[in-house]
Amino acid sequence: MGKRMIQGREVSDEQVQAWADEAEAGYDVDELQKRWGRPPRAERASQVVPTRFSDAELTELMARADREGLDRSAAIRAAVRAWAHV
Repeated sequence: MGKRMIQGREVSDEQVQAWADEAEAGYDVDELQKRWGRPPRAERASQVVPTRFSDAELTELMARADREGLDRSAAIRAAVRAWAHV
């Protein structure tokens, strides 16, 4: 068998065996679920809402976001809050 590589680094037989032993012992699913994805923004996981923007809309959005020091998602949430008066 050839070398085992992960992200360009060789993985030893000992490390593979350690991972196998860990898997065979079982995982705490609740603990694993806590580590997946981004941290929640509220008491529960947020919903992803796909939205389409024209190139012009996205350019305007990003220009204002840059002026206000926001990332795109934060800028969209701020716009929705302002529109919904939340």
